[in-house]
Amino acid sequence: MHLRAETLADIPHVRRVTEAAFGREDEARLVDRLRAESPDAISVVADIDGELAGHVMLSPMRAPEGAMGLAPVSVRPDLHGKGVGTALVTEALDRARAAGWKGVFVLGDPPYYARFGFHTQTARGYASSYSGPFLMGLELEAGALSGEGALSYARAFDDLAE
Repeated sequence: MHLRAETLADIPHVRRVTEAAFGREDEARLVDRLRAESPDAISVVADIDGELAGHVMLSPMRAPEGAMGLAPVSVRPDLHGKGVGTALVTEALDRARAAGWKGVFVLGDPPYYARFGFHTQTARGYASSYSGPFLMGLELEAGALSGEGALSYARAFDDLAE
């Protein structure tokens, strides 16, 4: 498996993988909007033998400052359970850390994301429409997430909720 930054040539393949992974177009449209809205987004693909196997995106959040939102993570259905998602998330987090981002939030399965260091406790004090048992945070810089204030994903997520 080869992990690399998404290229323009990958875009239609990312769309197909994302639609297949979620069984609908909503998340693929979200990726398109995030790509257009967020030049600082981190978009990583997994390539296996020349075929796109998966994709992950981290996009800058409106608040807290210096934080990114992890979503979506897409893996071809025939490759679930083969470590593609884990490799993609790990690579994206490493790239975010290297680029100087302070923290990452995700809305997802706590046991799955705990393996990367995400915790519900880190996100608990933030005011968000996503607050609850599935919202988790990860500090990329020690002490960077105070656990207080607003938590707002990129505007593209607002469109997804409509």
